Amino acid sequence: MSAAAPSAGRARSLITPEGLALPLTLASRGARAGALVIDLAIIVAILVAVQLLLLFLAAGLLSGTAFDPDRATRGAQEFLAVLLALIVFAFWYGYFLVQELGPRGATLGKRLVGIRIAARGGGRLTAEAVIARNLLRDIEIFYPLIFLLVLAVAGSGEEEVGALGWAATAWFALFLLFPFFNRDGLRAGDIVAGTWVVERPRARLAPVLSAAPAAASGASALTGARYQFGEAELSVYGEKELQTLERLLREGEPQALVAVHATICRKIGWEPGAGDERAFLEAFYAQLRGRLEADLRFGKRKADKFS
Repeated sequence: MSAAAPSAGRARSLITPEGLALPLTLASRGARAGALVIDLAIIVAILVAVQLLLLFLAAGLLSGTAFDPDRATRGAQEFLAVLLALIVFAFWYGYFLVQELGPRGATLGKRLVGIRIAARGGGRLTAEAVIARNLLRDIEIFYPLIFLLVLAVAGSGEEEVGALGWAATAWFALFLLFPFFNRDGLRAGDIVAGTWVVERPRARLAPVLSAAPAAASGASALTGARYQFGEAELSVYGEKELQTLERLLREGEPQALVAVHATICRKIGWEPGAGDERAFLEAFYAQLRGRLEADLRFGKRKADKFS
């Protein structure tokens, strides 16, 4: 059995807004669970450190209190409790939202296990989608889990869990097992938000992605042809199309390369040849990237081809 066999059932195609089919592999359920555990460990460790820091600062500030120490202590405790609650709320949601809305589309945990979030429609991840999937994760898992823990503490020693306990258990089990009952391993939050979690490409394109001279100059190692694109030709596309082209070059699917090569040639008015598609696309990528980066230095930004 080949090493790629375990992921064969997770192979999918992502249809871009241009109608191109890009291959990708869905993340395994184990990888997603592992990423969540890592993220939770990071969050808990940071919040514990913040709480200890707040207590340390409070102890130092109150050590010299000369007026009604009991009253000052009670007020300080209430203030610290409110402040800590606000920090927990902001950090809990900010940790996921800020990182998943970034260019990597992944938290630290996801990056460590090699997965990321992608929009199933092939477009860019929106803030609404990321917010929806993260809010629903709390409703799916953490709220019923916290409710069960509260019931267990409040009703310790009792034999009957009660109707609420059984309802919370059923809710927790339903959504915990939900990814096992659909072929794409989606959470309910993924379905509502229109997202899925995929493996990050493992291939490397160091010379092209770093805009090395050979790629930027458009020289083809196969045919010796040199591809140079003018301002009008490079102005057709923006950052979104650059990211799509980068993903395509990383995957390296021959049929997709041919299709994208033909599409770009038609768009910029070139006659598409055959047999040197990759060199053409690498040169176009390097020169488009250089142009967009130069524009950014002058405060100009082109988000996509419609800008």
